[in-house]
Amino acid sequence: MLHMYGIKNCDTVKKARKFLDAKEIEYEFHDFKKTPPTKTQIDTWLKSIDWKILLNMRGMTWRKLSESEKESIDKTNAIKHMLDNASIIKRPILENGKTTLVGFTPEEYEAL
Repeated sequence: MLHMYGIKNCDTVKKARKFLDAKEIEYEFHDFKKTPPTKTQIDTWLKSIDWKILLNMRGMTWRKLSESEKESIDKTNAIKHMLDNASIIKRPILENGKTTLVGFTPEEYEAL
């Protein structure tokens, strides 16, 4: 079973969900707004994904950080920000038990 993590109203998540629905691929959606990721979950993702990919440095949440927070960002600080505000995590995250994808491209989803 596929698991997708993200925010229901995110445009990229909407595109990814639409893609899976059109292909009639079953998945379980986990909304960060209802159930934020745990430290264990983030640590698991970081075993296969670099923290710089998982941290959304183009979104509004990142832009709201102070310059000093942005300049001092490292893996430890990134995890803290992800736990404090899941909106800073790049989305969607799609897992199939073996592979974890971050973001959405039809080609990657097709391959998975």
